[in-house]
This record gives sequence, structure tokens and C-alpha cells, in this order.
Amino acid sequence: MENLSPKICIVGCGNVGMRYAYSMIISGVAREMVLVDYNKDKAEGEAMDLSHGAPFVSPIKIYAGNYPDTANSDLVVITAGRGQKPGQTRIDLIKGNAEIFKTIVPEIVKYSPSAIMLIATNPVDILSYITYKISGKPSKEVIGSGTVLDTARLRYLIGEELNLDSRNIHASIFGEHGDSEFVVWSKVVVGDTFFTDYFKECNKNSDDTKLKRIFEDVRGSAYKIIDKKGETSYGIGLALTKISKAILKNQNSVLPVSSLLENYYGISDIYLSVPAIVHRQGVRQLMKVDFDKQEIEALKSSASKIKEAIKASGF
Repeated sequence: MENLSPKICIVGCGNVGMRYAYSMIISGVAREMVLVDYNKDKAEGEAMDLSHGAPFVSPIKIYAGNYPDTANSDLVVITAGRGQKPGQTRIDLIKGNAEIFKTIVPEIVKYSPSAIMLIATNPVDILSYITYKISGKPSKEVIGSGTVLDTARLRYLIGEELNLDSRNIHASIFGEHGDSEFVVWSKVVVGDTFFTDYFKECNKNSDDTKLKRIFEDVRGSAYKIIDKKGETSYGIGLALTKISKAILKNQNSVLPVSSLLENYYGISDIYLSVPAIVHRQGVRQLMKVDFDKQEIEALKSSASKIKEAIKASGF
């Protein structure tokens, strides 16, 4: 049954956390939102500012608090951590952010043991895995934002290429939320037509060069945005809202979130993005994609890279 008064806790009041908070308030899904940050003044200021929009949105109680105030949260979204700087990869952030999570996760589990935990901090696949291990929670209740934003970027760019509404583009990015992610072009659908067939109908040439350019633009988007404005936040804020609505409204949505893989094409004990059915209890199940040999190798390469990074971090 859908929770009529869901409580959300956001840990981390930086740009990502607050873009997400703003998006969630506008969506009207939550009825209570508590903000937690090491800078208590920042959290209090953000809560006040957001609360003053109450006359324009659905009723919601917003306040800053400490971990005891997060008790009985339905959903805890962690955006806290060091942000990616120009020239850094997401993997570069692992050690510092893993230490931060060691202080956050036990507090969340203490006060909200049944909450679904949604991780946005990078490197998101590794930190989702670390959260799963530290928390002792079932893997289905610990979810990473994964490649939901990467997938949105892919659909947007394909829509731009074809001059079509991106909501009618069905395509996904798989694997790591990072440099080893990949796209399965043979599964991309435009409306009810395969992408490659639609290109032919439009007398367009879907050659490998064009597809490679689109994918490279997707993979390099975050780096370009960070170089130009210092951080990315609007897109991920909306992506987190999409995932949150799937959870809180029990939508059974298919999303490429970062989830624990167990014997998925022989890959186990690692968080990566593959299509997952997301509902009120977290991840209901993972869907098996009919990858070809090259795509399976790409997924295994992603897994290997993530495992090596976890080992190097000493976790």
C-alpha cells in the first residue's frame, strides 16, 4: 500500500541535495523532509528557504535536524561527500567519501532501520556497495542512483539528433556510472521502432562514427559541465526524484539503478547498473538483458574496474 505521509531524510545539503529537495517538494510526493548536514547553519537556512515556498506547493513539513530527527524515515537519500573537481574522475573520490560514509550509515540504520537508502555520492557504485556492507541491510533496500542520469542524457541526445521528444526514446546506459559504462544500440527503440530502422526511414546513416559521438558526449557530459560551472546538480536532482517516486509511490518502474549483482552473467558481489524493477521495498528484481558477447565483456570490464578500486581503497 502506498504510504500516505512519507518521510524523507536528505543527508548532505550541498547543491545536489538541495536540487533534489526542491524537485521533490514540487513533485508533491513527500509530506515530511528532514535535512542533515555537518554545517547545521547551512541545513537550517536551506530548510527555512524551502519552507517559505509552502503556499505554492502541496503541504510538506521541512526542517533541519540531527540524526535522531531522522527516526522512522521511509527514504534516506545520501548526497554528502566531496564533490568531483575539474580533472578528477569519480573513482578518485573513493577514499575520502568512504570515510564519510562510515560515520553516516550507522547513524541512519540506528534511527531508521527499515528505510530504503538511496545513494547519490560518487563513486556511486562503490559507495552503494560500501553502504550495503556497513549497513547490514538487505541489498534490495540499498540502491545507487547508477546510470539513471546517464540514460537521461543518452535519450536527450538521441532526441536532439532525431528532432524527437526524448520521452519517446527508449535506451539505457549499463555498467559503471563512469568511464566504463556502455550502451546497447541494438536495444534502442524510438517509439515502437528500432533505432537503426528509424534512421533508415529518415534517410539517415546510423554509422558507427555517429553513434560513437553520441555516446562519447553522454560519457563526457559531467566532465564538461564541471569544467564550465564547477559541479553537476540539476540533472541528478531530477534523476533522484524519479527514483524516489518509483519507491514512495510503489510504481514498479524499470530503472537502471545501481544494484547488487549476484551471478548476473557470472558477476557477483558488486554494484552496477542493469535494468531493475523498483518499488516500495526497493529493488524487486533485476531484469536479464540479452547482451551479446562484446556487451557481456563490457559489463565484466566495469565490474573488474569497480572491484579493483574497492580493493585499492582498503575497504
